[in-house]
Amino acid sequence: MSEKVYSYAQQLIEEDDIQAVVDALRSDRLTQGPKLHEFEERLSERLGAPYCSATSSGTASLHLIALGLGWKPGDVIITSPITFLASANCIVYAGATPDFADIDPLNYTLDPAKVEERILYHQSEGRKVKAVIGVDYAGNPCDWDGLALLAKQYDLRLVNDHCHAIGSMHNGDPYFAAKFADAVNLSFHPVKHVTTGEGGAIVTRHKWLDEKIKVFRSHGVTKDPRLLSKNDGPWYYEMIELGFNYRITDFQCALGISQLAKLDRFLRERRMIAAFYDKGFSGDERFIIPAMRRDSLHAYHLYPLQINFSKLNISKPELFDGLRGKGINCQVHYVPVHLQPYYANRYGYKVGDFPIAEEFYRREISIPIYPNLNSDDLEYISSSIMGVVNI
Repeated sequence: MSEKVYSYAQQLIEEDDIQAVVDALRSDRLTQGPKLHEFEERLSERLGAPYCSATSSGTASLHLIALGLGWKPGDVIITSPITFLASANCIVYAGATPDFADIDPLNYTLDPAKVEERILYHQSEGRKVKAVIGVDYAGNPCDWDGLALLAKQYDLRLVNDHCHAIGSMHNGDPYFAAKFADAVNLSFHPVKHVTTGEGGAIVTRHKWLDEKIKVFRSHGVTKDPRLLSKNDGPWYYEMIELGFNYRITDFQCALGISQLAKLDRFLRERRMIAAFYDKGFSGDERFIIPAMRRDSLHAYHLYPLQINFSKLNISKPELFDGLRGKGINCQVHYVPVHLQPYYANRYGYKVGDFPIAEEFYRREISIPIYPNLNSDDLEYISSSIMGVVNI
């Protein structure tokens, strides 16, 4: 077994990141201060959107998007079954009805044709599909052109769950996310490209949506004179919505600012690792390497390697055990959301409803990809995988 232990993902915190946090901790404001506003400005610039609200987590951001867009009981919201639970949970938080559409077998993101099938089904049952949450899975952009056509044809809002994909491109455009989607969700969990420990953000081109989100983010309270029913003085505030405490601290934002400045380097290193794996696993019928559309540039939050277990003498659990014995802790992204007991029991989903997603789950393993892996690490990881599958 290797002396090192490899996870599927890991943060890279350097001395300047630590110093940025220390400086913020020594400042006068630990929350709702200048670092929050600076971080939001940097994110707006990076995503090419005029408005940004940083939050306590990517999950909080999704909840705020649902509230800001006014989802309510009777609305149907469609998302991918291959995503983290929060992409669907935010729909339920708002009281709306979640539904799913199957994925494209090559790119693992929502298939617009399958989305349209679900829209037409709900129309036939007298239900309105209010929005679609596209997930830029693993860092690979959805077919946003196709989803945009559906949004126009069926009067839908689009949300981009962009937590895996900061730094990706679609049609050569680094600002595509906020151009196509009404709201873009980001996460800064430690395994993401940029970390604040825990944290998230929403970027949007809509001023009205950003204003709503900022009220919901902080207890539903405002001091904005335009929104007050009266004004007793400079201290006066009103609670105008039932909001939440989804704020992020200034010292987290200081870390985010420092990390964001390194994003391009992190992306280059992730793409180099992906290219190494592509070369090592391509041409072997036992493996399917991640595909990327010609019009896209992948951000590689994950490297989802598919394995044809029918051509092996071992099962998926045995592969995981064998790799763990060599110090390599892979993961699977994701157990299809519709098969989680909560969704299956409450909404009646079952095995076979979204067969492409389910087959992807049976084959997928996420192997280590993060910036501080060196060439020796990559040789060890890839040779270990080959060694275990050759048993």
